[in-house]
Amino acid sequence: MTWSPSMISHVLTVIQVKLDTSPEQARALVATLSTCNEQANYVSELAHRSGVKSRNALQAAVYRELKAAGLSAQPALHVIRKVADAYTSLAANIRNGNLGKSGGNRRVQAESKPVTFRADAAQPFDDRCLSWQYDQRTVSIWTTAGRLKGVRFVCSPDAARTLREHRKGESDLVLRNGGFYLYAVCETPEPEPFEPAGWIGVDMGIVNIATTSTGYQAAGRGLNRHRKRMRDLRAKLQEKRTKSARRVLKRLARKESRRTMNINHVISKRIVTEAERTSCGIGLEDLSGIRQRVRLRKPQRVALHSWAFAQLGSFVEYKAKRAGVPLVYVDPAYTSQECSQCHHIDKRNRPHQAVFACRSCGVVAHADRNASRNIAHRAAVVWDAGRRSSAPVTAKR
Repeated sequence: MTWSPSMISHVLTVIQVKLDTSPEQARALVATLSTCNEQANYVSELAHRSGVKSRNALQAAVYRELKAAGLSAQPALHVIRKVADAYTSLAANIRNGNLGKSGGNRRVQAESKPVTFRADAAQPFDDRCLSWQYDQRTVSIWTTAGRLKGVRFVCSPDAARTLREHRKGESDLVLRNGGFYLYAVCETPEPEPFEPAGWIGVDMGIVNIATTSTGYQAAGRGLNRHRKRMRDLRAKLQEKRTKSARRVLKRLARKESRRTMNINHVISKRIVTEAERTSCGIGLEDLSGIRQRVRLRKPQRVALHSWAFAQLGSFVEYKAKRAGVPLVYVDPAYTSQECSQCHHIDKRNRPHQAVFACRSCGVVAHADRNASRNIAHRAAVVWDAGRRSSAPVTAKR
């Protein structure tokens, strides 16, 4: 087999840079986002009223009007595409049942009105509207007031190097908390996984979000208290059934989602960094379908269903892939009941939630630590089995 650069797998990474704008530049960017989203709402209303939602049909219908409204050619096309993509996503959500059954309140509300865009919603820019000057750390960007040149951006040296070497496609202009940011997509080559010197097992749970076989433990006690307070607050707001209460509920949901995502990013980075430093692979439990498999009492179901285990696993996976750290998924069955020393399995090995006491060899250990060691052992077995069963690979040339 002849090897070529196109056979190299890549990892998509989003790099965020902050724009250091002057007051005049900030006003121009605010006006640009406002105009683009105002026109996007116009196009969306037209699409909803006429039923024409494909990109080509919308372009034929409104392109000249958008140009007359002050948009250049490429921004006008991006506005049309943004609206078409929004309706495509809406149709997919309806088709997949994410908005409830036909006739339900959420679905009727979504289908009865056009998709709307905030005045400060993100706007994509391609290389015709946005150019990067990496040495000067500046960008030149199109606005409705003309081209802005020499707009400084701030980022880390690693991010700047990634932008210079691997940026691909469009960048999104985002206004957040009064500051402007550019989100650029970079396509970095995926490094070859190294041969692991050992394995780090990761046990994910409710009381402790993640426990590794090497001793790291992300305790969830404080987080669980916070989530209980949020559940109680949501219950009180839901009883009110007012518009202001619904607005607060949405704001709290977004806030909790951001908090969860940040915690999962911190935990996953810690795990992958430790694995990279010690030249170890990572073993994760395959928890797909756990909500359907596990039978729990109602309070336990609330705790299980409200934490994003899949998100934490996906964060560990993509960070490991970027770092070249081997990662395998293992069967989670009986990892909490199996002794990591003699591998005896007995449900009586767990006298308490936090304690593991083997009925066969007498080993006493922290339950989550014992489970993580079992996961590490299974990961080594899976890795060795996969390596033995793999067909010989032709050396790269």
